[in-house]
Amino acid sequence: MDGARSVDEAAGSARSRRQAPGRGEKLADWADGRLGIYGLAKAQMRKVFPDHPSFMLGEIALYSFIVLILTGVYLTLFFEPSMVEVEYHGSYEPLNGVLMTRAFESTLELSFDVRGGLLIRQIHHWAALVFVIAMLVHMMRIFFTGAFRKPRELNWVFGWTLLMLGIITGLTGYSLPDDLLSGTGIRFAQGAILSVPVVGTYLSFFLFGGEFPGHDIISRLFPIHVLLLPGIMLGLVAAHLILVFYHKHTQYPGPGRDNKTVVGMPFLPVYMAKAGGFFFLVFGVLTMLGGIASINPVWAFGPYRPDLVTTGAQPDWYLGFSEGLIRVMPGWEINLWGHTLVLGVFIPFALFPLVMVAIGVYPFVEAWVTGDRREHHILDRPRNMPVRTGLGVAWLSLYVVLLIGGGNDIVATHLHLSINDITWFVRIAVFVVPVLAFSITKRICLGLQRRDRNKVLHGRETGTVKRLPNGEYIEVHEPASQEQLFTLTQHEQYPPYELGPLVDAGGVRRRVKRSERLRARLSRAMFGPGKRIEKPTVEEYREVTSGDHHH
Repeated sequence: MDGARSVDEAAGSARSRRQAPGRGEKLADWADGRLGIYGLAKAQMRKVFPDHPSFMLGEIALYSFIVLILTGVYLTLFFEPSMVEVEYHGSYEPLNGVLMTRAFESTLELSFDVRGGLLIRQIHHWAALVFVIAMLVHMMRIFFTGAFRKPRELNWVFGWTLLMLGIITGLTGYSLPDDLLSGTGIRFAQGAILSVPVVGTYLSFFLFGGEFPGHDIISRLFPIHVLLLPGIMLGLVAAHLILVFYHKHTQYPGPGRDNKTVVGMPFLPVYMAKAGGFFFLVFGVLTMLGGIASINPVWAFGPYRPDLVTTGAQPDWYLGFSEGLIRVMPGWEINLWGHTLVLGVFIPFALFPLVMVAIGVYPFVEAWVTGDRREHHILDRPRNMPVRTGLGVAWLSLYVVLLIGGGNDIVATHLHLSINDITWFVRIAVFVVPVLAFSITKRICLGLQRRDRNKVLHGRETGTVKRLPNGEYIEVHEPASQEQLFTLTQHEQYPPYELGPLVDAGGVRRRVKRSERLRARLSRAMFGPGKRIEKPTVEEYREVTSGDHHH
């Protein structure tokens, strides 16, 4: 009996030990009682995310931004944003005895004397380039697939703002070393600011603290680059990710997928494991680029001097659009009331933000034209929206043309061409190439729609030819599967908006607003005749597949 009692007591004490909460559990309970973490995690950690390679574009941008933050913190510890003039005596012998600013000297010390400094600098620069291009390609994926439609218009605005801030942040960071190349870029920007009518001179004096280059520009750009813009971008990234969670992720059309059902993997543990591995993959590629691919060797350019210009000075690719506009613009000037308006600089300087604003407001324009106020969680196939796809390709072609214009001197020297011929080519191509790109893209989309329609009605060509008893030769078609039929026919085709009769039954002319007329014109341009191929109806499918027409 005593032995049995001792066994029971031991078991009871063991149960009590197991039931007693540990310190970690107590801390979790304390936090959950005040923050509701458990309920939030239970609802969100098992959230389903669809899987597609194009969805990784946004992740590349996110991970590049994280690398930028990490490397930027390290660089901030050693960089000194001062324009005080000093004489260099350091590890890089060719520049010994040369006068330069303290900002450029600290950049040289960071590159040659700080352990791992050059590697971190180059990783930071490569991450900036990848960050901007990943955002751009990510937004193009969203644009072509219609992922900006309700309820994601605000997220599109967040992404557009991040892209603009990324470009501005890249420009400010590019200018901090105060080398001859970046100084030439600042001089270019100052010339564009001076072209602003009436207030251009005042803006330049305010920014540079007096005559160019002044003594304040680097110290002013530094807090903007390391504090203001990254802080705003960090908040926008957080808001962007919260909305992605809240709205649930978009998905490509397919069986079982609709506006209420998401087909994919849970956030934990599958998606998080894949995302974590992908982060280290992106970090590894950026580190490899920073280690083997030299970028921005400021010691080769030397310190900035206002009387010198770097041969073949080029901005980073994401600013090639604006520089191309200015380089190929004719040098127009107008003298009015004793003032000179430099239109050859001001028009391109104003055109670049106008083009970007047009991209930012496009989702709202399309929603207004279609009148569609429903939520959309299924993506469009780009071929099913020929006009939208054509507009996107036209913009990309315009960017490529202007990028050539922004590097006309480099193109001329490397391809042994006349720089004047390249400039005139770009001037003509700015107007011709986007129109051609739009027309060709639209025709390709319509051709793909015809192929989809034929595949639905007649199936896939097998290449097998048979001879019928009556001597006729036919090709055997394999009927499309139900999955293929769903994917090819699930999309909606918006009818063009009509104004209706302009005269009522009493013969009185109805008053129509200009906005309504504009909406009708835009709707016909996007969805009118010749802008799409009607998808097959159920009756057409049954007629073709049930008779002798189907082989």
